[in-house]
Amino acid sequence: MTEEKEIKEEKKECKCQKNDKEHKCCNHDKKEHECKKHNKKEEQLQQENEKLKKDLEDAIIKMQYAQAELINYRKRKDEEVSNYKKYCNQDLITELIPIIDNFERAISHDDNDLTDELSKFLQGFKMMYASLKEILKKFGVEEISRVGEVFDPNLEEALMTDNIPDMEDDVVTEVLLKGYKLNDRVIRPASVKINKKN
Repeated sequence: MTEEKEIKEEKKECKCQKNDKEHKCCNHDKKEHECKKHNKKEEQLQQENEKLKKDLEDAIIKMQYAQAELINYRKRKDEEVSNYKKYCNQDLITELIPIIDNFERAISHDDNDLTDELSKFLQGFKMMYASLKEILKKFGVEEISRVGEVFDPNLEEALMTDNIPDMEDDVVTEVLLKGYKLNDRVIRPASVKINKKN
């Protein structure tokens, strides 16, 4: 009775992948079939894992680019704000410089004789001029006055020439109109006379 039962069990068809013509498993090699299924699933999982790894790497690279862009943007903004703070008064100062010139022209007429009316009047001018110069200095304004130094086209404009034999060529001999810088930026070059030997 038991022998017949064993024979019947051997003749049973494999229930999984019945329609697959290449598949020739039966009950006694069921383990082999399950192993193939397991290997196929493992391959799929490995492929998915590789894809996820690649997606993660791409996401990390994109994030790094975004961070670098943000850092560069912040640097640019900080530089812009810094430049704005340094030079925001430039237009106002450019308008004030001709007033300084006029003060200097008026004061140059003073003979320092405090008994005459002109000198007394110009004393008030001198006080206003000194206050105005102090305010401009506080905001980073510097005079460009380089008498005796070699002419620098970045700071000066040569309007006239001198002929002094004892002096080297291109040396500034006189400042005709003062130049000014605002925090290292030239806002008006100095008008100068330079030496040119024949």
